[in-house]
Amino acid sequence: MNEKKSIKQLFFATANKNKTAEVRQILGNQLQLLDLNDIKLNQELEENEDTLEGNALSKARQALKLTGIAACIAEDTGLEVKLLNGAPGVHSARYAGEDRSNANNIKKLLTELQDKDDRTARFRTVIAYIDDKGEFLFEGIVNGKIGVEAEGDGGFGYDPVFIPEGYDHSFGVLSPEIKNLISHRGRAFQAFIEWYEDKK
Repeated sequence: MNEKKSIKQLFFATANKNKTAEVRQILGNQLQLLDLNDIKLNQELEENEDTLEGNALSKARQALKLTGIAACIAEDTGLEVKLLNGAPGVHSARYAGEDRSNANNIKKLLTELQDKDDRTARFRTVIAYIDDKGEFLFEGIVNGKIGVEAEGDGGFGYDPVFIPEGYDHSFGVLSPEIKNLISHRGRAFQAFIEWYEDKK
């Protein structure tokens, strides 16, 4: 009986427990995922680049240097709103400035879109994977719109105000199973898995 070859251990360059939990759900038993919390590394990784691609690569490189683990993966995600010329984009996590938090970021976004008809937006995730063969990038996008108010307490970040295309409710309301199937992060990691299995 042939057993499906499992993916080797990966280090996920994040201390965000919500992201790690979500990615573990997306990947299931396909790999063992470790993050900064697992190795008790309190050092915050720098995110100083002006693109999602740049930040993802930077974090993966920092993780490789810090941990020595042979395969490191990192991601950066941005919410891109059409009416705001793609903002908050790469600054999504820090949108509210010094007072940044999920709630304050959402509050600022809803204020800027108040009474606006065009609420078109998309979530975009870029993954950077580094091993001894090189550096590789993968992208996942989900289109949708920004709701007029937050709904639901599922997910994290801007999930309570992002309504994916084809649905009537936000990621904050949709089940994790549905979200992971259609989300930007789910699509990016699925692209990575398909590539990884093919190259093996």
